[in-house]
Amino acid sequence: MNVFLKLGWFFKERKKQYIIGLLALAIVALLQLIPPKVIGYTIDEIGQGELTFGSLLFWLGVILITSILIYGLRYFWRLMIFGSSNYMAMTLRKKLFRHFSKMSPSFYQQRRIGDLMAHATNDVSAVQQTAGGGVLTLFDSVTTGTFVILAMAITIDWRLTLIALIPMPLVAISSTYYGKLLHERFHLAQSAFSDLNDKTQESITGIKVIKTFGQQNEDIADFKRLSSEVVSKNMKVARIDSLFDPTISLIIGISFFLSLGFGAKFIVERSMTIGDLVAFNTYLGLLVWPMLAFGMLFNIVERGSASYDRIESLLSIPVEIDDKPNAIDERPNGDIVFKVDEFRFPGDANLSLSNVHFELKRGETLGIVGKTGSGKTAILKLLLREFEGYKGEIKFGDISIDDYRKIRLLEAIGYVPQDHFLFSTSVYNNIAFTNPNAKSEEVEYAARLAHIHDDILRFTDGYKTIVGERGVSLSGGQKQRISIARALMSNPELLILDDSLSAVDAKTEEAILEALKEERQAKTTIITSHRLSAIQHAHIIIVMHDGTIVEKGTHQELMELKGRYYEMYNLQQLEQLVEKGGEGHE
Repeated sequence: MNVFLKLGWFFKERKKQYIIGLLALAIVALLQLIPPKVIGYTIDEIGQGELTFGSLLFWLGVILITSILIYGLRYFWRLMIFGSSNYMAMTLRKKLFRHFSKMSPSFYQQRRIGDLMAHATNDVSAVQQTAGGGVLTLFDSVTTGTFVILAMAITIDWRLTLIALIPMPLVAISSTYYGKLLHERFHLAQSAFSDLNDKTQESITGIKVIKTFGQQNEDIADFKRLSSEVVSKNMKVARIDSLFDPTISLIIGISFFLSLGFGAKFIVERSMTIGDLVAFNTYLGLLVWPMLAFGMLFNIVERGSASYDRIESLLSIPVEIDDKPNAIDERPNGDIVFKVDEFRFPGDANLSLSNVHFELKRGETLGIVGKTGSGKTAILKLLLREFEGYKGEIKFGDISIDDYRKIRLLEAIGYVPQDHFLFSTSVYNNIAFTNPNAKSEEVEYAARLAHIHDDILRFTDGYKTIVGERGVSLSGGQKQRISIARALMSNPELLILDDSLSAVDAKTEEAILEALKEERQAKTTIITSHRLSAIQHAHIIIVMHDGTIVEKGTHQELMELKGRYYEMYNLQQLEQLVEKGGEGHE
């Protein structure tokens, strides 16, 4: 029952609705006591030959009015209690989503997307059931059971009541035992569902790769295995779940056996009438629901407890990178100073950056080159505040980036990553993502700067074309250029292109860079690229190797130095000559 204490914050928030709902539920429990007593009186009047047409109409009227009141109150408490449980689900999902949006990349590197989705769906639903059905079964089983037992003991016969209740402690003992087993098994069942959810998400996302390598049968076999695990784990839950009702029905059956046996004895002794015995057994029938509800309560509560533990565990993970108290609530601008003496990615023993120092004046372009793993991406991740824990300082406009509110820092940065993520909506909405209220002329202008406008016009529905999940219907170059257009829509103070021109041809690359140079004369740009033609025009070029700067200067200065940059440039020039020669030969 600890889960109700854990959810105390929510019950306080919705106490008005719960109080009204539970009050209506209590009145229903009291009203349910009237029909059995009326039936007992009627039977006794029939037995004594005292039943008249008028008294029959009176008793029928009492039952009709009671039924109407119960109908209205049941509708009302459902609205209050189940309505609140829906609000609970919404609140938890908001908390989870807000928490997910604050977490750093390392959080997602350590957790699977499918598992996070399972927390926000299945686990939230189980807790919602606790806040709705759980509260109902707890309160209803206690109030209805208490009122019925009191009515049996006070208005009929306290001796028969005690005899009928002899088997009832077995309900508590068996339900407690089943509840413990259910908690353990449901936790495992939820984990198995998370694995299946993750597998489904991963397979659908990577369907092109799976089909390309002809691994459909193997992937289906893996899915079947995980699906069988889910069924197996849930069957173990079901085996325990299915024991509740038969156990309670057996115990109630014993109570009926005792009440009929001893009730008949009391009638023979003339200490009880036939009408009383009928009313008593009708009341005993009303106890079936509280006892079943008691069993259901353990089922619901243990499921909700296991799921809420999983949700709490996720929400308890601290936000690694958060705003400082009194952080600057302004969009940064100005020069960029990057002085990092040491930086390691979390969990990595090796240095990712060492003595990386450079200054970038406002309006200048920085080019970063180097082999894979040389530290290019680490520089960008630190500028975006995706990681902290470095020795040194990073300033944007003479103020440390750590002193800005993170949302304001990111508003000033337009980032085009290597992995171009597009939403499964229209081309227009993807470009206008950072500025949803933008006019169509602004969207088209950004598309022209990224040299994707003409391609969009050739799409089936132009800017209204749905790109599919992650832009599955577009080529790599089209996705890159739409991503660039999207970054430009926010008019960023700093534009970061992380190897974002690799999928376009040399002519298109040159046109895009020329357009950006013209448009962003007073704005800063950082470009990382394996292709040196993308950064030749940069005011400063740094060459990274093993996490440190090995060369720095303009294109001309680096060529005169005849070091790593010189070798890379000549090698790429040679590759281009070979490609042209090949084309000419053909």
